[in-house]
Amino acid sequence: MSVLWSSDEAVAATGGTSTAEWSARGVSIDTRTIRRGDLFVALKAARDGHDFVVQALEKGAAAALVSHRPEGVAEDAPLLIVDDVQAGLEALGRWGRARMKGKVVAVTGSVGKTSTKEMLRQVLSGQGRTHAAEASYNNHWGVPLTLARMPLDTEFAVCEIGMNHPGEIAPLSRLVRPDVAIVTTVAPAHLAAFESIEAIAHEKASIAEGLTPGGTAILNGDLPTSPILIAAAERAGATIRTFGESSACHNRVTDIRIGDHVTVAEGRAWRAPILYKVAVPGRHFAVNAMAVLAAARALGLDRARSVCDLGRWQPPAGRGLREVIALDPVETTQAFELIDDAYNANPTSMEAALEVLAAANVTHDLGRVARGRRIAYLGDMGELGDGEVACHRDLAALPHMQSLDAVHTVGPLMRHLHEALPPERRGRWTETAAEMEAGLRRDLDAGDVVLVKGSNYMGLSRLVGAIRKMGRAALAPDD
Repeated sequence: MSVLWSSDEAVAATGGTSTAEWSARGVSIDTRTIRRGDLFVALKAARDGHDFVVQALEKGAAAALVSHRPEGVAEDAPLLIVDDVQAGLEALGRWGRARMKGKVVAVTGSVGKTSTKEMLRQVLSGQGRTHAAEASYNNHWGVPLTLARMPLDTEFAVCEIGMNHPGEIAPLSRLVRPDVAIVTTVAPAHLAAFESIEAIAHEKASIAEGLTPGGTAILNGDLPTSPILIAAAERAGATIRTFGESSACHNRVTDIRIGDHVTVAEGRAWRAPILYKVAVPGRHFAVNAMAVLAAARALGLDRARSVCDLGRWQPPAGRGLREVIALDPVETTQAFELIDDAYNANPTSMEAALEVLAAANVTHDLGRVARGRRIAYLGDMGELGDGEVACHRDLAALPHMQSLDAVHTVGPLMRHLHEALPPERRGRWTETAAEMEAGLRRDLDAGDVVLVKGSNYMGLSRLVGAIRKMGRAALAPDD
């Protein structure tokens, strides 16, 4: 791997002082995943990164970005010393963006940021050297880290920008300086920190403040708050392209067909018909895919290749990944399907996930129940403010609920959904995921389709792991 940062360039970027000459091939903030030759950034988060500098250097770090020499670090250790480590990381990100000669896309939105970012990675990688944020690195340290890690020969970069409080998106967008900015949607997420859905829209719209001159804003045109997004983009002097399902959108999805393992969509883009697919069920994936194709168009990419590459995209674990759990090593039909959407949840993404489950095909005449069922395990949705009780309770009235056979709920807020469900659909309620896990084997059977979804802090990934173990246990050889 080529050199990403030399000590001289890092000093120039940060205004810091280097104790030695060094060169780094990567940037890391975690000694658990650090690679030999990385620059270790000693951020202060849950723990002070300075406490891990010795370990990072022992693991082969090229140098460490610090605000002081930590205790136990040798006098001749390679250190890049700055006044503030967070500011130093931002300076590296700013320099990394400035030296990059390609094009940058930034994505924000209440729902669908990460999946849209990954669709963009898939599409752009087919037409140039592409660098994109890892996981959900979309906050005050994740965005500059993504930029600081960007290889010098990058042709396309994709940054995800998130927020929890007002005033977070605009500074990050100005750091990224995107050529194309996407807003997937505006939904009641993080309402605890905002006074209204309109306030959230203004925050999302501020991504336009960082657009490069002549940049393109690709905005969801189906929302009550779409005018707020459009007005902000107009003030920034952006070229505006809307996407969605309404007739007023520049890039319009006119038909969506949800299958068990694929979503096929038709629409009109650039005043021409278009047919495309994504290898996962979900209306929301198809709509956001139209935004991805609009971004590809804004970047001047080949349309046919973009559509073909998009068709190979699948979501990562925790974000709608679908898999078969085999219960018998010989009788391969003895299996059920798992939809792993346990990473996060708000009312909009919950409704989208329930639509996918409602459309899933179950298989009858298998297992002890002999009737395939659609089963959901739903955990609390966080940061919804004063309306959190209603947001949970009102899920019971969604039309997709009528197609489900059992809804198991986890958490104090989901207790309200549990009580609102009709008896024939009401499953178990538990305070914690650990308590819910104890009854999984009794709940599930061959032929079922199972959705697991909730806010990450609820720990429903524990249920996903336990469900997967049901298959691994069945396939393990006898001793």
